[in-house]
Amino acid sequence: MNGGELRVPPGELTFSYARSGGAGGQNVNKVSSKAVMRWRPAESSAIPAAVRERFVARFASRLTAEGELVLASDRYRDRGRNVADCVERLHAMLAEVARPPKARRPTKPGRGAKERRLGEKKRASERKQLRGKRFED
Repeated sequence: MNGGELRVPPGELTFSYARSGGAGGQNVNKVSSKAVMRWRPAESSAIPAAVRERFVARFASRLTAEGELVLASDRYRDRGRNVADCVERLHAMLAEVARPPKARRPTKPGRGAKERRLGEKKRASERKQLRGKRFED
């Protein structure tokens, strides 16, 4: 399952709007073009349980105490484009956790790597042994 297949129904997303800061002249003082999207991943029925668990684990720092994901966008001067930007970012986050992580198989260093490591340790030891000795005739 890839991120393209995961779609959050629009009914699960709530949007609010605010005035956008920054450059834009008088327009930013009049128009509420900043979009703030809220979504509760734990209550989503559209996302499979395994993907939901990975999403909550991966983005735990982005969730509020109530378990809501809050995404805000004020990149554009148009409310609709900011809403689309929030939804696009949510789909990118879902795509990131859609595929389960590859299981790690533990490996051991080869014989050559062990010999190189031990040889370097021996050289370092000899180098340090020679440092402190001063011979006087």
